[in-house]
Amino acid sequence: MYRLIARLIAESTLQTVEMVAASSLVAVLFGLPLAVLMIATRRTDLYDLPWLGRPIGWVIDAVRAIPFIILLVLLIPVTRFIAGTSLGTLAAIVPLSIAAIPYYARIAEISLQEIEPGLIEAVRVMGGTRWMVIRYVLIPEALPGLLSGLTVTAITLVGASAMAGAIGAGGLGDLAIRYGYQRFNTTIMFAVVAVLILLVGVIQGAGTLAVRAVRR
Repeated sequence: MYRLIARLIAESTLQTVEMVAASSLVAVLFGLPLAVLMIATRRTDLYDLPWLGRPIGWVIDAVRAIPFIILLVLLIPVTRFIAGTSLGTLAAIVPLSIAAIPYYARIAEISLQEIEPGLIEAVRVMGGTRWMVIRYVLIPEALPGLLSGLTVTAITLVGASAMAGAIGAGGLGDLAIRYGYQRFNTTIMFAVVAVLILLVGVIQGAGTLAVRAVRR
């Protein structure tokens, strides 16, 4: 009995880690460029193209306004097109990533906004190009905030991945619903909660260590 529970929890934990890791990676790969684009097009000393950045911000806010459980259902056709199915871990990564991209983009935007304008002006005065400002000033100076934002995003994705279990996405949420809730197995329910708390603690601890290392 307990061996079966341990095996189920181990498999579900790996599935959750896979979903969170993949979605976090996609969030950074697409969310960070969006944040940089919004900042760069807003500043007069860079590109000064507000007509380009503002619509992007509107789309980001529109996606963020949709509750994740509704977004899951809305994206089922997209998920089937990309993953070939709407069930399982691979399928869950699609809506998780789409939800995470605008979330991380806004967090990254806040971090990039806090950069001292004098640093950007100094690089521009010394002949630095716009790309040099982005590559050597904006991103390096905002890196602690970007890492903190990634930590928050990953923790949010842990909860979202558990919610995705309601539609058969796999992971700890699916385990809690199928074996804990539907079969009235409180042991599995408490075990899943304990693992989720531990997983969040590990992510937060790793993120804190990464931020400290960067600041040093």
